[in-house]
Amino acid sequence: MTVEEYKRDEELARKLRTVFEQKSWNETKTHDSWAVFKVMSEMVEGFEKLSQIGPCVSIFGSARTKHDNPYYLMAEEIGYRLTKLGYGVITGGGPGIMEAGNKGAHYSGGVSVGLNINLPFEQHENPFIDRDKFLNFNYFFVRKLMFMKYSQGYIVMPGGFGTLDEMFEAITLIQTNKMVKFPVVMVGTKYWGGLIDWIKETMLTEGNINETDLNLFKLVDTASEAVEEIETYYQKYRLSPNF
Repeated sequence: MTVEEYKRDEELARKLRTVFEQKSWNETKTHDSWAVFKVMSEMVEGFEKLSQIGPCVSIFGSARTKHDNPYYLMAEEIGYRLTKLGYGVITGGGPGIMEAGNKGAHYSGGVSVGLNINLPFEQHENPFIDRDKFLNFNYFFVRKLMFMKYSQGYIVMPGGFGTLDEMFEAITLIQTNKMVKFPVVMVGTKYWGGLIDWIKETMLTEGNINETDLNLFKLVDTASEAVEEIETYYQKYRLSPNF
């Protein structure tokens, strides 16, 4: 770090200390109280809109995936196939893999839901979401609640930290019986294989998970396999999709 960079950091820290010192305890409590109402507002809107959509499957993956990427094309096919079977599709509402999932659902005439999040970069709504099934969130945890409450399965395409966050939270809640079990399908052996090897060779070997926990997710390589995992799972429970 140069002297100039150090001075800039010190100046920023000083300004932040000044702001926090000037904020009274009453102001802090008032701000927190209003934040609760904002959270409640997002939850109520989400519950009201999504309670009408019927059985849906969420598709996750990177917002950075380009239109000519094989995984984009695969996510589009998955969205199309799912909705042809009567399931709706839920995505994070943004570009990349999310757009592909909504696009497939849109062109098959199925339910296409978008749960967007306000971010300073990358995230903007795609044009393939049903207008009455688009929601915009400020809070990640409220958005994640909606995914879990209204999804009958997760299909996890290649993605970054956000994709891992959604996937591992679902696996954790299923593992701990805090959420009804549903299929979690990872697509792309080449992409996810190293992570799964690490889970088996390190986490399992160290005793931090049980061998049965490896059954909480499936790894596939094609759109048809991904959709088949969802359909096979729910044939056991006679779930009625959106016909």
